[in-house]
Amino acid sequence: MNPIRVIAVDDEPLALKQLEMYIAKVPFLELVAACHSALEARRILDERSVDAMFLDINMPDITGMEFVRTLQDPPLVVFTTAYSEYAVEGFRVDAVDYLLKPFSLADFMASAERLRQRLEARPAAVAAAEPGPVAFRPQDDAIFFKADYRTVRVRLADIRYIEGMSEYVKVWYDGAAVPLLVLVRLKTVQEKLPADRFMRIHRSYIVGLGRIREAGRDGVTLDDGTTLPVGDLYRQEFRDYLARTSLG
Repeated sequence: MNPIRVIAVDDEPLALKQLEMYIAKVPFLELVAACHSALEARRILDERSVDAMFLDINMPDITGMEFVRTLQDPPLVVFTTAYSEYAVEGFRVDAVDYLLKPFSLADFMASAERLRQRLEARPAAVAAAEPGPVAFRPQDDAIFFKADYRTVRVRLADIRYIEGMSEYVKVWYDGAAVPLLVLVRLKTVQEKLPADRFMRIHRSYIVGLGRIREAGRDGVTLDDGTTLPVGDLYRQEFRDYLARTSLG
């Protein structure tokens, strides 16, 4: 199983630091970001692929419970709080577990294990579910998009880039005079595409790696002349890719 990608969310700096330290001690967890507020966490969820959150309940502006209820497709959640009366409400939003502060490393690892078990049980449920707006077909090297009451097959090699627009994406690909408009979040598309051929380089853009003609400090130029920016959150990952694939 791949590492479980998690974010830690807590407005208290010491509590957040403890979560970071505990996550680092669990081999199957990968920390994507440490967030000081629900608003910061929401931005990360919009930009990055996340499997689960370790989320404090009692935060200013919006509580952890309220935050989860605002998410259309929330990741799995382990709540953390100093107040035991939240436990029942936590399980009403299908929390994987509930950690009462102060909790030990052993308590945290037990919750992490429950998280892993829940994720491992997911594939069977996903397979039985109705197909979503995006479906990757590795056998014919194509991806299917549901758009305008039809299903459109697009070869991976033809995709130049995909542009995110809040709840929609535009798929720019060869052979189409206008982009394909699909009701789906960019993060969902990113999870469907093979990571060795596509990379998210900005909160609004996924690029076909084989379509990049030039790469500069702050952007890329594609083989059709399109220029796209590289965002701060994605710059290091993109630089690492260039380092692995460049000569000279």
